Amino acid sequence: MSKDLTTEKELVEEIALEQPSELEEKVISIDRISRTVKGGRRIRFRAVVVIGDRQGRVGLGVAKAGDVQSAIAKAKARAQKAVFTVALTKGTIERQIKKRFGSATVLLKPAPEGHSIIAGGAVRSVVELSGIRNIVSKLLGSTNAINSAMATVLALKELTDQRRSNQ
Repeated sequence: MSKDLTTEKELVEEIALEQPSELEEKVISIDRISRTVKGGRRIRFRAVVVIGDRQGRVGLGVAKAGDVQSAIAKAKARAQKAVFTVALTKGTIERQIKKRFGSATVLLKPAPEGHSIIAGGAVRSVVELSGIRNIVSKLLGSTNAINSAMATVLALKELTDQRRSNQ
């Protein structure tokens, strides 16, 4: 299936068709961004998308494009490439962890069965789609959606890596 893709839209549409349907997606944020060039301002859109199967697999993608739909499709494709497995123990995480990305710091604590998800914003989206059912979280510092989502993903990856190294 090697055909010449002439436009960005065709490439994005082809990538979107290849995505497996078992993963749910959630758009965390869509921002209008601009840069100043010689003739004025150039407007683009940035999308942050998290995908997951609610059974331990989750991925996060960030992309920019000239229109909203292309930005979302590109972010989904990047999230698909970044999918990893989260170490779950009885619907929660093994231990407390604190992780920083940019100026956003996220604190994740395990919670007993029936406690549900106590989290807000981007952290809640990542945690829900990863399959964690009981957790307490606190965002410290910046509440920027990209930084808080990335800090959450890094914390979950670190827990998974530590669990693998201990086994």
